This record gives sequence, C-alpha cells and structure tokens, in this order.
Amino acid sequence: MLEISNLVKIYPGPVAALRDVTLEIPHGMFGLLGPNGSGKTTLMKILAGLLEPTSGRVVLDGTDVTEQPEAVWPRLGNLPQGFGFYPNLSGEAMLLHLLRLKGVAAPGGLRRLCDELLERVNLTAAAKQRTKEYSGGMRQRLGIAQAIAGNPDLLIVDEPTAGLDPEERQRFYNLLPGLATERTVLLSTHIVEDVASLCPRMAFVRKGRILAATSPAEAREALSGTIYAGAATPKEVGGLPPTATLIKSHFIEGQNLCRLHLKEVDPPTGFMLSEPTLEDAYMLAMRAAEALETRPGAAA
Repeated sequence: MLEISNLVKIYPGPVAALRDVTLEIPHGMFGLLGPNGSGKTTLMKILAGLLEPTSGRVVLDGTDVTEQPEAVWPRLGNLPQGFGFYPNLSGEAMLLHLLRLKGVAAPGGLRRLCDELLERVNLTAAAKQRTKEYSGGMRQRLGIAQAIAGNPDLLIVDEPTAGLDPEERQRFYNLLPGLATERTVLLSTHIVEDVASLCPRMAFVRKGRILAATSPAEAREALSGTIYAGAATPKEVGGLPPTATLIKSHFIEGQNLCRLHLKEVDPPTGFMLSEPTLEDAYMLAMRAAEALETRPGAAA
C-alpha cells in the first residue's frame, strides 16, 4: 500500500505544484489522469524520493519515503518522462550499463538477467541494435526493462505512451498489466485511453489537486442517463440551454458531432442518449474545477 497524506509542494515564486494531495494507492495498477502541468511529474518525483515536499508524508508499506528515501530506492522501479539512452550503445549494452549503475543483484549473472529482461519486454530480437535506431515504443520497453530489474515493489511510469503510434501503444498496454500482478504500478498520464484500458483504480488531477479518486467504471456509472450525442451547427451549439454542458464538439465527415451532459431537461432535437465514457467523466471534472477556480474570491 502506498499512502500519500496532505502532500504539498511549493516552488519559489511562489508556485504551488501540489496542494494537499491525499491518496491511498493499493496493489495493482493505479492511474493518475490530468492535463500537462497538473503536478503529476512533481508528485512522481516525490514518490520516488527524488524531490523533497514542502509538507506532508509518503509511506510505502510502513516506510516513510519522505524521511528515508534511501530505504525505498532498492524497492522502486522508475521510468520518468523523457528517459534517455546513449544512442550508439546497443539495447543489450545499454541495459547492462544501467543494471550495473543500479547495483542489481543477479545470482545467475548480469548478462543472464539482461537477456531475461529483454525477453520479457519483447526486445530479444533487437538486443544488438543501437538504441538510436529504436522506435519510441522500443525505447519505452527498454526503459521498463531497467525499471523492473530487481523486482521492485513499486513501479512508477510517467507519461509512458506519449508520442507512441497506436501499434506501439497497444504493445505497451499488453505489457503493463502483467507487471501489476506482482507490485503496485503507478501510471501518470494525460491520455484518457491509457487509464481506461489499464487501470481499475484512478484519480483525476488538476493544478496540484486531486479532484476525485474513483474507478473508470464508477466514473462512467455516475453519468448514466445524462450523456447525449448528436449533430449540431455551431449556431445551435451556442443556443444550448444553460443547464446543458457541452463536453465535446468535433467535425467528422462534415458534421459537427457533439456530446452533452444534461440533467432533468429534455435533449435538443436530434440528440440521443449515449453510453458515458471515461473521457466524458474526465472532461466534466475538469470543467467543474475550472468553474470553481474562476469564481470571485477563489484561491489561486
């Protein structure tokens, strides 16, 4: 269990990156979903013991990460955003170098461990290939290989699918759930599909605050019977009743397709009841938070 209590991080300025973050993250996969700049990376750095919070605590299975980060490092696997490799080293040589730097114990030898890790992330065929020739997805899978070395209790992955094409993203989706059967995997992302596909539990994050801790299924169920979809002209969209919330509007094949959140009001002509999605729940949570932030007297 990873317990985060009243975590605050204020940078000089002052800039509040985290505002009283409190979460309990169980064994398995957990998603942190929020826009870029919402404080997710700051939170990941604090959880990894790489950044000191202004106040608050992080406890991993009884060990206080904020007081004893060095005690947690051997139990931690970390794939930060933008993790880099030496471009002219092969994948195998790069991974061996990282294993030596981490001081990973390998009873059968580091080379054998390296081979096992490359096989686990499906990079055996590319082991001798230089990392500068790797695709984005291959680099991310090599990053996962170094992160799971030593069989960590906590695996942190920060924006792992950003910039990946659909095929590489799917490979990553196939890899992560197997890792979560053995440990806590914390996935930080701004991509709704990542959380919808992978995480049984999750939290929405905005401007350093936790808006909600829930599950994708619960977030969708809470909107049951309130989501409508249909086509509307920009003029019709502008004339929606004040009780309607426009979730999404985009053109497909020349039609402006919209999704609306409506409660206790009849839908506009041509709009039909639609199954809620996690994206609906996410967008509505962000809109509600934005509305609160812009009220007169709201805290900055």
